Amino acid sequence: MKKEWFFDRFCGMQIVAYAEDGKVVEVGAERELPALAIGNIYKGRVANIVTGMQAAFIACGLEKNCYLPLDEGAAVFSTYDGRLQAQSSLSLKEGDEVLVQLVKLPRGNKGAKVTCDLSFVGKNLIYLPKTDFLGISRKITDVQMRENLLAEAEKLRTEGEGFIVRTAASAATRRHLKTESEYLRRVYRATVEQAASAPAGTAVYREYELPFKVMRDSLGGVGKIYVGDADLYEKVLRLVRMRSDFSEKNVILHKGMRTMLTEYGLAEQIYTLTDPRVELEGGGELVIDRTEAMTVIDVNTAKFTGESDLESTVYETNLLAAKEIAHQVRLRNIGGIVAVDFIDMAEEEHRQAVEDALAKALSEDRAKCRVLPMNELCVTLFTRKRTANEVGTVMLKPCPHCTRQGYVYSELFMAMRLRAEIAECFAGGYRAVILELNRGVMEAILKRHYLTSEAEGAWRGRRVYMIPHRTYHEEQYTIRGDNNPVLTLPDDAQILY
Repeated sequence: MKKEWFFDRFCGMQIVAYAEDGKVVEVGAERELPALAIGNIYKGRVANIVTGMQAAFIACGLEKNCYLPLDEGAAVFSTYDGRLQAQSSLSLKEGDEVLVQLVKLPRGNKGAKVTCDLSFVGKNLIYLPKTDFLGISRKITDVQMRENLLAEAEKLRTEGEGFIVRTAASAATRRHLKTESEYLRRVYRATVEQAASAPAGTAVYREYELPFKVMRDSLGGVGKIYVGDADLYEKVLRLVRMRSDFSEKNVILHKGMRTMLTEYGLAEQIYTLTDPRVELEGGGELVIDRTEAMTVIDVNTAKFTGESDLESTVYETNLLAAKEIAHQVRLRNIGGIVAVDFIDMAEEEHRQAVEDALAKALSEDRAKCRVLPMNELCVTLFTRKRTANEVGTVMLKPCPHCTRQGYVYSELFMAMRLRAEIAECFAGGYRAVILELNRGVMEAILKRHYLTSEAEGAWRGRRVYMIPHRTYHEEQYTIRGDNNPVLTLPDDAQILY
């Protein structure tokens, strides 16, 4: 199986895609720094205490105050096997300054969730400077290896601090573990020193940018890395040179006029992530609906008619759906609670088989998933650990036309699509591109400089004319290439930068 990673940056966004035999399996997208990211540490101030909720709300300089459970202890580490000492509830009062770390991103009307149990993530270890905990990944199953790694981690820690041994540590030497533990301690000390003089509401530590988190955690068995941006290529090379398991010869800079994602057939696959409907093999379909509290997935037979009786048709559709659901939640990076409404099945044996198929498919996900038993209505709940932004939060925005109940393409997503099509015109030999589009999208592209780097780099010497169309919705546009030396354009046309 051919396994490849694709890294790119454009329109103020970083994007990574992992493909197996040309099929996109994972996608990550983040706005460039200073973006919110799980793992960021802030010097916050206690805005208020809500005794009934056993929670404090912390002003961290974000749009909304952050939620801090006072009785959580070190629950964030309880997903690892290990020994956790008893933790007492936090004792805070309004006005106190405190270091907190982001563990859940804001969503809808909810602010971010934070913890005082700081952690610093390396390739092999997670360092817990203020938590007396020694843990190990459950994916390391060899009993002797677990004992040896825990013994090494025990030697590395001092009183009151802890370590979690990550899955990658199974291939690490004792020297690697010691070097990494010392580095993580230095990072923590530097964070504390910066916080001492920083005002409340300041980010004093930021988690690595998206491509570097991938480089740190996820390159096992990968054949090649393709990079679509020259600056990012140099950074990736520097990281690869620090690894002994990957050759820099396998890091390839894309130099074509077409965008990298288009060149390798990934762009259209990524665009489909904005569509709530997913077709299943044979004609069935999934409908994926994001709500503030959870994600709901409905399974429909649609055009699938089967070859025998109704029960068999439903069963076959549900089996296909179970595998595709696991693929879609990984692909879209859906986290939190997911409710799946399978098509009703009469036979208990079929219900159990579908539940088992879903659990098996989710077990291949790098993010931790937990599946609950299917009930009599053929509804199954499962949880998936939220590790970063869902791709849809970058590509979609609340619809302004339906009291914000639905979603439309974001200006960032439109810029991404237009960038690819403009590049396609230039690759076809045109020297000028004429683009008609929604006025609001055009103004956002110009104001936010989404395409500045392309205009000043790969597209230098070529022209892009943008014409606002008064009746087009956000997702509508027309685009064409032109080589005429003299163009006739309306008065409100604007050249791109």
